Amino acid sequence: MIKNTDPKEGDLEVWWVPQVPMASFRVPVKTIREARLLLETLANYDLFQFENNVKPDYSNAGGLEIFENGEWTDWYDEESGDDIDNMDKETKIRLGVD
Repeated sequence: MIKNTDPKEGDLEVWWVPQVPMASFRVPVKTIREARLLLETLANYDLFQFENNVKPDYSNAGGLEIFENGEWTDWYDEESGDDIDNMDKETKIRLGVD
């Protein structure tokens, strides 16, 4: 597993829990666009497994964190207040996220 052992101010990290309540795993990402793509891919993968009877059910969760003031905290867009899951169209365009 990829792990950011020496985070710097502004670093981004996706977290994902494939089956709540198990522990999350974390993956460093470089951009909001990369984070959004990874989160959508993980969600689609879980849905594919469910729809094809690979696993009987699932309850997943995920999100994006940013390293600020010496700790990881939930990322949100300061201009709109949107988080990674709830971006409006204007925020997506401004951040280059589809």
